[in-house]
Amino acid sequence: MSAVLKPKSKAIVCDGNEAAAWAVTLARVDMVAVYPITPQSSLVEYLAKFVADGKLNAEIVDVEGEHSVLSVLHGGVLAGARAYTGTCGPGLAFMFEPYLRTPGMRMPLVMSIVTRDTLTPQSVWGGHQDAMSVREVGWIQMYCETVQEVLDTTIMAYKVSEHRDVMLPVNVCHDGNYLSYGATRVELPTQEEVDAFLPPPSVNWHAALDPSRPMAVDPLTGGAGGPGPSLFVRYRKGQCSGMQHALAAIEAAHEDWARIVGRRHAPLVESYRMDDAEVALVTLGSMTGAGKDAVDEARDRGERVGLVKVKTYRPFPVQAVARALSGVKAVGVVDRSVSFGWNCGPLYQDVIAALQFAAQRPAAMSFIGGLAGADITTDHFGRVIERTQALARDGQVGETVWLNEKD
Repeated sequence: MSAVLKPKSKAIVCDGNEAAAWAVTLARVDMVAVYPITPQSSLVEYLAKFVADGKLNAEIVDVEGEHSVLSVLHGGVLAGARAYTGTCGPGLAFMFEPYLRTPGMRMPLVMSIVTRDTLTPQSVWGGHQDAMSVREVGWIQMYCETVQEVLDTTIMAYKVSEHRDVMLPVNVCHDGNYLSYGATRVELPTQEEVDAFLPPPSVNWHAALDPSRPMAVDPLTGGAGGPGPSLFVRYRKGQCSGMQHALAAIEAAHEDWARIVGRRHAPLVESYRMDDAEVALVTLGSMTGAGKDAVDEARDRGERVGLVKVKTYRPFPVQAVARALSGVKAVGVVDRSVSFGWNCGPLYQDVIAALQFAAQRPAAMSFIGGLAGADITTDHFGRVIERTQALARDGQVGETVWLNEKD
């Protein structure tokens, strides 16, 4: 009896936008609604080409703006479609009303945010400000470091989103310019592998456009004359429960992916050279590569430096971050966005909150760089390491450091 040979994956060279389009194709998405915006535009162009070439059997709906993008997809998801879109910047702002409604109705959906800085001053270049501006709306958010991670995470996002204990939309965030247009070698999984990993979607079990189950979708709740605030509270509590269940679903999806496809990514946080680290960097997204290089350079000098990459940002993996950073003397958190209310980075806020649960709580400082597409180099990370080492020695937390202010 001859051995059955497993189909081989295919290596291609592509950028992050094309990688996301390949992921949507391999996930056998039924419906895509699109409106182009820099640096997302080529993503939907790839999808349109895949449909035209017969690679993707999906309905593409060209609408008049981003508000309609999600509104159209709501109907598709309620009818049982696996749906996808992508946007960023002002497009994300324009779709805010249906964006807010999507998690409240517990809709499984995946949307790429090809991250860019927000207005004003005018900018069409990379940054995390757009995705950070919606971090508390109720979508799951995962940030990618590499083009390969964009492809794999986009497919895995459907398994997380459609998990019965989760039933929430997922944003897969990849950095504008650096990942959207940065081309590299990528391994495409086979269609057989993806089919084994990701079962076909089913009609939404709790809210559906189903003639056999007539129902009011998104009815008025709470307030005077309504069914009372307790129903609204039940919705909110259930939504929060779904977010917390997502942590385990994300870990399970990554484990299944590694088992079926043979490629492993850290699901919540990744620890890099942290075993004996005295100080640590914390990063998000594509900057992580330069951060790892700076850590390697510091290690070559005999300095005990490590790095923790946050992959899953919402729900925030509090316990995973606390465990990863417990025992170091100081932490330097590098953000590509701004929390205006706190004069620091939003990731920094979450990290210092999580450190309250660390067995040994280190001091931490906020560093902001890479705004409006600016590069964060190994030299910048070298400055972060130096200042974080000083914090470990003297314990004096300084003001937020703006890395590109004089570049």
